Amino acid sequence: MGKKADKTKRSADNSPEKSESPQPLQSTSYELLPADLVYIDSGIKTSPVKYDSLYPEVEEVFGVPRSPRPCTLVWRDVTVHVKLKNGRLKRLVNNVSGIAKPGTLIALMGPSGAGKTTLMSALAHRSPFGTVIDGEIIMNGRPVCSYVDRESGYMHQDDIFAENLTVIEHLTVMARLRMDRRTSTVARKRRVNQLMRQLSLYESRFTRIGGLDGHKTLSGGERKRLAFATELLTDPGLLFCDEPTTGLDSSSALKLVSLLRASVAQGKTVICTIHQPSSELMAHFDKLVLLAEGRIAFAGNASAALGFFESLGYHCPLTYNPTDYFIKVLALTPGSEAASRHAIKSICDRFAVSDVAKELDMEIHLEYHLMDNEVEDSRRIRGDSFRPPHFYTKIMWLVYRYLLMIIRDPRVQLVRILQKLAIALTAGVCFLGTPRLTQAGVQDVQGALFIIIAENTFSPMYSVLHMFPEEFPLFNRELKAGLYSTPVYYTARMIALFPGLLIEPVLFTGVVYWLAGLRYSAYAIGLTIFISILVLNVAIACGSFFSCAFGSMPLAIAYLVPFDYSLMMTSGIFIKLSSIPRYVAWIRYLSWLMYSNEAMSIVQWDGVENITCTNSNSTGVPCVSTGDEVLMQYDFTSSNLWLDISALLLLYITLGRQRLGSAPGIAEVHGRR
Repeated sequence: MGKKADKTKRSADNSPEKSESPQPLQSTSYELLPADLVYIDSGIKTSPVKYDSLYPEVEEVFGVPRSPRPCTLVWRDVTVHVKLKNGRLKRLVNNVSGIAKPGTLIALMGPSGAGKTTLMSALAHRSPFGTVIDGEIIMNGRPVCSYVDRESGYMHQDDIFAENLTVIEHLTVMARLRMDRRTSTVARKRRVNQLMRQLSLYESRFTRIGGLDGHKTLSGGERKRLAFATELLTDPGLLFCDEPTTGLDSSSALKLVSLLRASVAQGKTVICTIHQPSSELMAHFDKLVLLAEGRIAFAGNASAALGFFESLGYHCPLTYNPTDYFIKVLALTPGSEAASRHAIKSICDRFAVSDVAKELDMEIHLEYHLMDNEVEDSRRIRGDSFRPPHFYTKIMWLVYRYLLMIIRDPRVQLVRILQKLAIALTAGVCFLGTPRLTQAGVQDVQGALFIIIAENTFSPMYSVLHMFPEEFPLFNRELKAGLYSTPVYYTARMIALFPGLLIEPVLFTGVVYWLAGLRYSAYAIGLTIFISILVLNVAIACGSFFSCAFGSMPLAIAYLVPFDYSLMMTSGIFIKLSSIPRYVAWIRYLSWLMYSNEAMSIVQWDGVENITCTNSNSTGVPCVSTGDEVLMQYDFTSSNLWLDISALLLLYITLGRQRLGSAPGIAEVHGRR
């Protein structure tokens, strides 16, 4: 190993720009960093970046990568129940104990429904809301709670990314959201570059993760390595991996497990659920934990599992993969469930009194004893000194990410703008040349205002119904990881959407306003456009609220249609407000269509004194000659202008606050924290 290290050291000293003789170090204090090590057949490459060792103090400020802080995780007598819809509790994990030490790669295996993911979620403090966990789970002498999110990484089975981002953009954003705010910009960039080189992602750093057709995207193996790199940004000492090899071919799976093995060699603790690995993959694991029916069937050195099962009379055929055989023995046989459960119970009972189980209990008790004797040292964990990024930093980088997503797919925004322009021209031409200050003109003006309000309400409101179901998986995962809060997400999302939310109403309202010949003054034009912007934003907030509340577009539409019809019917456009029955009249106070209709009508008619009353009026309906009479005809009050605008702002804020609080999964995140 010494020769290998010397060789690595010499290669790291070579300048990437010069292929001649290696340049000697000018300081003998250079230490080989863990990130520079070469692991045979692991897929980790030596970083060609040369670290200048002439100024050690500069390295300290820039953030020299350090070895991860060792993490020892101990769980004793852990039982996990989940609450069913009928209120009863169902036990998924039953009285499980174990220990995970630094430098150990643990495989957590078992047949479907054995409780693997449930147990790992409990250990990682990521159990769903309503889960009841009994027993002790301790990391480095402290009971597991929310600080574990900072001390550990969690690699999920399914990879969820902002698909239109490139590799380097994704890692840069994640570094700003995850790493300590005191970390320098140079240190962040250095960490991102190191991980890309180590995980063979550097050549693909400008490749999009997924997204639009016609662009090169990452392969399945590269996506897994990117997920791995994301969790390694903060260099956690403890790493949980949920089925990391799912969807990978044998070569990619072996490469990923080799990367996990290399991380363990750096002192990390890795717990990994894995589904029937090959013998070659299994050889990389130090410990094996087999679960069946929520109980431990075996826990110990992976090499000792075969001997344990043989001692019980279960002899693995020579042609079988041992792990496949273990799963077959511990799985329920269709048609013979009772006999299978009896056999599984016998195996778990035999393990509980075996020498391997006794050694495990002694190891756990010894760890508790050491923790009791070293309370102060064991509780000085890095999480206590962690300083998360400021909320405005999170907002800024989330806005950056969302703007990239919008810019990468400009066709959608362009089509929306062209659609608005086409509808505005079509609607405006219908009013072209109509007189405004006549009896017929009163109806024309009110009709033009209704078109402005309706187009800025219904189209945006229904267009966002699909947005949250698409974004929720990524949002929910990052929220559970503690990257940001719900208000931060909502604020960033609205800021990123604001250019579109500004251009669309300004364009549509401006075109219709001009073609319809509405009141021509800077005050009237500006205030009408401002109200239109408020209407569109309230409508989008309402659509988002329904999208969050019901989680699917068809269900959201089913409830939203009668809701918006009730708002429209009580807006004063079709029925006078005083004519609405009392038992439904209260709905108008929730209707931004009513507030905006009244406000725009006030802007158009307040102070108007010269409406023409023609002699051709033979309907018997009295003529209106002033703007106040027009407002009275619709039960509007000229003094309510700023009250209406305030109501629109209040509706926007209220719907915005409720938008994500109503989403499925949000309550459980806040409840867990």
